[in-house]
Amino acid sequence: MSSTDFEPLAPALAADAARDVALSPTPDLEAVYDIPVQITAVLGRATMQVSQLLKLGRGAVVELDRKLGEAVDIYVNNRLIARGEVVMVEDNRIGITMTEIVKSDRPG
Repeated sequence: MSSTDFEPLAPALAADAARDVALSPTPDLEAVYDIPVQITAVLGRATMQVSQLLKLGRGAVVELDRKLGEAVDIYVNNRLIARGEVVMVEDNRIGITMTEIVKSDRPG
């Protein structure tokens, strides 16, 4: 996967990063382009008791709260920014095709 796969999100993320670090009112957004961010794709969630967790072994299946084929959540630095579909990319690796950009609930 190349860095251009996520280019449509770059201006929004750069603007948020600039706002978060309190740059001048007319920031040079190129200054934030090299700031690393953590991207996480969440397939689903599950809650269980520790006793249930300890009983899990090889081959155990943990049922998640999502259905097969349902969109996964995409987070940037623990902030939900998009939803997408799981796809296979080169070398049998998985990736995410972004299908929906989630509007920010942050003011400003």
